[in-house]
Amino acid sequence: MPLLELQGVTRSFGGSGDSATTEVLRGISLVLDEGEALAIVGPSGCGKTSLLNLIGGLDQPDEGSIRLGGRDLAQMNAEELASMRAEELGFVFQAHHLLPQCTALENVLVPSLVCTDADLRGSAPERARALLDRVGLGERHDHFPAQLSGGEAQRVAVVRALINEPRLILADEPTGSLDGESAQQLGDLLLEVHAEQGTALIVVTHSNQLAERLGKQLSLRGGRVETGVDAR
Repeated sequence: MPLLELQGVTRSFGGSGDSATTEVLRGISLVLDEGEALAIVGPSGCGKTSLLNLIGGLDQPDEGSIRLGGRDLAQMNAEELASMRAEELGFVFQAHHLLPQCTALENVLVPSLVCTDADLRGSAPERARALLDRVGLGERHDHFPAQLSGGEAQRVAVVRALINEPRLILADEPTGSLDGESAQQLGDLLLEVHAEQGTALIVVTHSNQLAERLGKQLSLRGGRVETGVDAR
């Protein structure tokens, strides 16, 4: 059974009052197996982020189905979706979205607070420290986001996405706001985690260099699949 399967997914916005309906995604189908890596590429406005939001259960399609681990997201209630996002998915965004009042370590631990696996939750502080050490932030545990560089903050965001040992990481332009060296380091980190832990990975990116390092590519244009992954 695939980890993730989309069949004929469409999504439109607008259409109320005087606003015209804009069809953002048109019949998107794809399959991703456990441990696979996929880059979603395409020009601005082609629907990349909208597709990632649908996969993450942050939005619902107008038509079509999205199944994660065999479960249809449309059949899950709000509580089930929240639990799924907390325990099976890890999110990394272009803006790191760290809580300014919390230290790097505390930011990493936030997702563990809602983890229902008692053993995983109990081991989270030790795991968080080890992960921060691994990404070169061993002396930054007690630093606040304002005291971190952009690259350091994004590394904290990646560690936060990993803390509950998700099956799938969703990354939306994670290197878009970083300089060349920091972008390279973050790409290395995502791919190392993918390889070592067998975590499936989907990255929305404008970086051809990063996209070429992932196992598969899905190219969107005008809300349609241009080339790349075929449903099976």
